[in-house]
Formats: sequence, structure tokens, C-alpha cells
Amino acid sequence: MPTVPPPRRWLVLLALCAACGARAELADRQAPMNIEADALRYDEARRVSLFSGNVAISKGTIRIRAQQVEVRQDDQGLQHGVALGAPGQRAFYRQKREGVDEWIEGEAQRIEYDGAADRVTLRGDAELRRYRGTVLADRSSGAVIVYDNRAQTFSVDGAPAGGGGSGARVRATLTPRSADVAAQQPAPSGVAPPALQPSTAPERRP
Repeated sequence: MPTVPPPRRWLVLLALCAACGARAELADRQAPMNIEADALRYDEARRVSLFSGNVAISKGTIRIRAQQVEVRQDDQGLQHGVALGAPGQRAFYRQKREGVDEWIEGEAQRIEYDGAADRVTLRGDAELRRYRGTVLADRSSGAVIVYDNRAQTFSVDGAPAGGGGSGARVRATLTPRSADVAAQQPAPSGVAPPALQPSTAPERRP
């Protein structure tokens, strides 16, 4: 596997549809992905790119920050990514929702994106936040958070990763819907966007 040495920060422009789409900003799907990092290792046979060292990704409204990000492409051309935080720090993910002035932010030790399922999984000290403009509306935290972009649902698991214990608990702060001004305003198309809501289905384990 060739290794690109890190004498300077690398700015890489990739036309990847690799991050968090569906019902978020639709234009994000067609936007190029810009990745800046200290070093890049690329495995052509496996179609895997490994970025390391202060990785910063932008793709439309999407922002991802991590110490290391691995991006791979499957046989269908879909991208899958794993972002890892530095020791003692969490990786960061942010994206605007479609049709409203709302943003979804997430932080975790490990952030996984499944391009085929359009799903983001936050693992390890995970937190998911929804902002109306710049105002924090909702916040959830747990060991594992799964955010389904297609269904606009999320699930939170409070059990410690890899164990069946009940020591950790899910925590959430939810703004009353009557106070959600953005949700009361119709989208530009005249159709109100779906509200983000907790999933009622069991969490799907990889």
C-alpha cells in the first residue's frame, strides 16, 4: 500500500457521495467532497483511502472533523466511511436538514457512515444535537446512537459498548413541539418537512 508522506497538509478533492444525505440538504449529494489531512494512504486494489492527522471534511453543508477517516467504495459505487477521534477526543459530524433552518450535529469516539443504508452510527460517548438556527433544540446521549437519514429517525442505546450491562443510561433533552417555531413554518415547496423523531424499531446491529 503506497504511503504519502506528511511534509505538509494535503488538500484532496474527491467527487464522493459519501456523507449523510437523504432529507438533509439534497444538494449535498452532488457536491464534491473536500478532505484536508496531514497524510493520505491509498489502496487502489481495495479502493480504500485512509486520511490521518487533523482530518477536516466538507461536502456541501456537511462538516466532519476527526483524527483519522477511512473511506472505501463498494462494488455499487457507494461510499462508506469511518471517522475516529484522537485519544481523549471525539470525532465531529454536522449537516443541515432540508427545507428548514435546522442542523444535526453529532460527536462520538467513532462515527460510521453506511452509504447503502444512508445511516450514521455514533459509537462511544455519543451525542446527537438538533439546532434551530443557532439555538439548541434537542440533545440525546448514550453509548450508541443510530441516525437514519431516510426515515428521519434515531435510536439511542445506553448499554456499554460490547456488553449487556445496564450501568449506562440514555439521556435526552427535547424541546416541546409547540415551541418548535421552525417546524411550524412550511418548507419552500409548501410541504412541511418531516420531524426528527425517536425510532420505535429495535436497533439494527452491524
